[in-house]
Amino acid sequence: MEYPDLSALPAQLREDVTARGSLNVFRMLMHTPALAPGVLALGDAILQRNSLPDPLRELAIVRVGQVYGAAYEVHHHENIARLVGLGEEAIAAAATGSTEGLSASEAAVLAATDRLLDRHCLDDGARKELLAFLTVHQLADLVVTVGFYQLICDFLNTFEVTTEGEPPPPYGVS
Repeated sequence: MEYPDLSALPAQLREDVTARGSLNVFRMLMHTPALAPGVLALGDAILQRNSLPDPLRELAIVRVGQVYGAAYEVHHHENIARLVGLGEEAIAAAATGSTEGLSASEAAVLAATDRLLDRHCLDDGARKELLAFLTVHQLADLVVTVGFYQLICDFLNTFEVTTEGEPPPPYGVS
């Protein structure tokens, strides 16, 4: 799929793409110029105002990318995961879904992510396990994070977004 002609977009959308390092996902997202601002705003909120600890957020995101086979997502978020302190064992676990060797919180978040992906909800037992170390606010943010990245992975896979020709990522910049 070809990237849209950014010069044909309104100035604000061109600025939105540029401000995010002109990464391919943001460029391709401009095929939906009416929805792109909302998608970008939610993505920014998930990365900047999420109440989950950053390593747990990234663990869930990388797991979604792995389950969806979204190489683009996995590539970028494994790098972000390392930057925010998620260990290599947890990053590897996100590829397999195995909770062996993870901390209790990492194991619970990974298992909950899989439950959301498989069953589209968390049962009482899963909620109770998570609420032993997360607040209700953090649990809600986890569910929204997993759902948002399902959407993004569907988009990436449908439009076959790759890192090919992409400038170096501005990690830490949203």
